[in-house]
Amino acid sequence: MKAFTLYTIVIGSLLIFSCGEQENSSVIHRKGDVIPVTLLELNKGSFTTSIPASGNWTTNDETILSFKVGGIVSRIYVEEGDEIKKGQLLATLNLTELEAGLSQAKIGFEKAKRDFERASKLYQDSVATLEQMQNAETALQLATEQLKAVEFNFQFAQIRASQNGFVLRKFINEGQQVFPGNPVLHTNGAKEDSWVLQVAINDVNWTQIEEGDTAHIEIGNNPEGYLLGKVVRKSQSADPATGAFSLEISPEKKDHLNLASGMFGRARIFPSKQAEGWEIPYESLLDAEGKEGFVFVTQDQRTVAKVPVKIGKISNQTVQVLSGLEDYPFLIVSGSAYLTNESEIQLQKQ
Repeated sequence: MKAFTLYTIVIGSLLIFSCGEQENSSVIHRKGDVIPVTLLELNKGSFTTSIPASGNWTTNDETILSFKVGGIVSRIYVEEGDEIKKGQLLATLNLTELEAGLSQAKIGFEKAKRDFERASKLYQDSVATLEQMQNAETALQLATEQLKAVEFNFQFAQIRASQNGFVLRKFINEGQQVFPGNPVLHTNGAKEDSWVLQVAINDVNWTQIEEGDTAHIEIGNNPEGYLLGKVVRKSQSADPATGAFSLEISPEKKDHLNLASGMFGRARIFPSKQAEGWEIPYESLLDAEGKEGFVFVTQDQRTVAKVPVKIGKISNQTVQVLSGLEDYPFLIVSGSAYLTNESEIQLQKQ
């Protein structure tokens, strides 16, 4: 009895396997077969999709502050993160050498002034020549300009805040020697609510976005989960290192953002410019690579043609086709895997 039962199970398994093979073989199509397909009528229209982007928060008025002249840093009065006011003294050089230079310039000016006055009187008394008097005048002019230059440099041996804001970074410590133009402090005008989200986009998205386009900016401390914003600047050249283009997105409400320079941010941009083309199901696209792909189409609903198309945006369900379908009324949606160029087709009911 047990042997009979085992024999029955084995025979039954072989029958099921054989049936499975027959069922699977029914979907294998050979060359010359008529392939069942489903069609989509092609209608050209306008479409647009949102563009995701990410970047960092910054302000348009970030400034690198430095000394105009070189020297030894005497004092730095602020630390990173400190709030500053316009005109506030932030750093100063050791003024010993500069004060000595200023004193020498003043002495030189006073001497040139006396020499000119003496030469002028002697010239009036016909004791000094015109050339001597003119040379003294020239020496006075040179001493005057030299004094102005030294006074100007002395003034910029100090760094003062150019605007209200915060200290973002300190590059130099007290006691260090700096040269003219070396970065000392990095500040911004965050107190003036000038925050923007600076994002990077590729060249395709750059052509679709215009200044003034709306955007949703993701921010955690907003009850709605995002802030309304708009594109306020669009770069006209790509970054030479990355090849990406830059956009600046400004939020409509800038108060209480609780941001810091360099903080990561995300946005979704809604281009106002619409593209012309066709929106087709994702499964109908074949051999996509970059901005190119292929689809099967039909004019007479009896035979098909494989044609190249230019691709726009791709999502999970649809693909935007920008060109390539101008001369075809119907697209093959399902059954494409079994088709070749000029395959015969039979329409299936959807």
